[in-house]
Amino acid sequence: MATYTYPTFPYTGPADLMQGAPQRKPLVVIGAGPVGLAAAIDARLQGLDVLLFDEEDSVSFGSRAVCYAKRALEILDRLGVGDPIVDKGVSWNVGRTFLREEEVYRFNLVPDAGHKRPGMINLQQYHLEEALVHRAEALGVDLRWKYKVVGVEPLADGARVSIETPDGNFEIDADWLIVADGARSNVRRQLGLDIEGHVFKDRFLIADVIMKADFPAERWFWFDPPFHPNQSVLLHKQSDNVWRIDFQLGWDADPEEEKKPENIIPRVKAMLGDEREFELEWASIYTFQCRRMKNFRHGHLLFVGDAAHQVSPFGARGANSGFQDTDDLMWKLALVMKGLAPERLLDSYDADRTYAADENIRNSTRSTDFITPKSAVSKLFRNAALELARTQPFARKLVNSGRLSVPAFLVNSALNTPDADAFDGDMVPGAPLDDAPVRVAGQDAWLLDQLGNRFQLLAFADSVEQLDPLVRAQAAPLSSASIPVEVVLVTAHADKVSDKAAGLTVLHDRDGLMAQRMDARPGTCYLMRPDQHVAARWRRFDVAAVRAALARATAQTTPETVAA
Repeated sequence: MATYTYPTFPYTGPADLMQGAPQRKPLVVIGAGPVGLAAAIDARLQGLDVLLFDEEDSVSFGSRAVCYAKRALEILDRLGVGDPIVDKGVSWNVGRTFLREEEVYRFNLVPDAGHKRPGMINLQQYHLEEALVHRAEALGVDLRWKYKVVGVEPLADGARVSIETPDGNFEIDADWLIVADGARSNVRRQLGLDIEGHVFKDRFLIADVIMKADFPAERWFWFDPPFHPNQSVLLHKQSDNVWRIDFQLGWDADPEEEKKPENIIPRVKAMLGDEREFELEWASIYTFQCRRMKNFRHGHLLFVGDAAHQVSPFGARGANSGFQDTDDLMWKLALVMKGLAPERLLDSYDADRTYAADENIRNSTRSTDFITPKSAVSKLFRNAALELARTQPFARKLVNSGRLSVPAFLVNSALNTPDADAFDGDMVPGAPLDDAPVRVAGQDAWLLDQLGNRFQLLAFADSVEQLDPLVRAQAAPLSSASIPVEVVLVTAHADKVSDKAAGLTVLHDRDGLMAQRMDARPGTCYLMRPDQHVAARWRRFDVAAVRAALARATAQTTPETVAA
């Protein structure tokens, strides 16, 4: 009983792209996986024309990536697909780790209230891809299915792409090329670009099992369970009563033998421990690696997602970090393509996302080393930590069954304006802003739904009188800049500030969580980037400071020129 019917997307012949010499397009994306589709959708939201090539004509086969973290969901909200993804997926916040049958560690991804999205949802990748395809189509992305990229030639001002289709081959030039063709990237290999890191010698079996079970919607991870001794097992609930089970097998396991149903079914029965009925929907064997390209930008070629970096699946850092790649890249690329920012702005994509990739690889490697120790000493430490965690709280922090994906805090980004004033809390320059409940025009809403796709200045104030200088400033230098800044007034006193004060957007900090999380008081201002990251913050408004921070955040100036 299959739970999903794979769509076939229509093939469009290339006649319109084969006329005359190679046509030139402003932006081409290679790969219609989740990250390539996110890049194309974001491009359209930024007002860019985009052509997307994929060599298949359907979504990916099998559940593949299934865990999507809170930050990825917030990015999907900005792209306009958050609601259907969350509605279809299985939301969860709690993870539990067991040694044999005893719980030794538990965590909660969202321990405090006041966030729109859960810590994670579990959803088969094909559901996510189909929703992204429909969104891309609605926004006017030029999607070309059964178009296989067989060659890429970098140009001084773009790239030449060679395409193979059922109706013949052709070439097309792109001003900018986004490469999102996955971990086995043909483009990366054809160009001989480096990718360095570690390949781990272990194998895991994925089994997607259809069954009605009363297990809670939590992440369960076992070390040395009685039903799979001396190995580890991971259990996740997905949509449509599909359960994802990962069995550690060891490096010597025969992948072809282990994928056979007659070898999988006894493992699942032993795990369930009863006679309940289940059906095997999909199975795969995977190995994993932690590695990345040295640089994600190569001239006018920009690498994103698994094409640029790979991590082990423990921690759900693959697709989640890929979404953060496009979240960082697309507003920068849009400003460059529109002539509003210099090309060096894209160097910050390379610097910031390689920094984030290193952080992901570091955490993923630690998790993998704990789960699959590579030496007798490592295994001794792992087992001792697990045994101690049963009774000693300090040891529970050492248990590592996969530190789950968190957003990158780009604290070292050259685009940040360092604090000149004292602030407490986590919302430092470079941080993605925390969500919070707000009211807009008398209606309950969420903060992050009001942010993104443009620069915004969040200005905290108690009364109309406090707004006057802000209004005067907004009326001229900020709104007339080539890259305008929208001033958003934030108040805890809705009765004192009109929702249409001076024609500006007004947010009512309904529960005071914005001010609490941002350590804000009347007069505090935050400059927000189009990707909802903090660019700068001050205790008092100063139009010159805002304009300088905007110039820095868009690479109009550099830290060196600012210092000079």
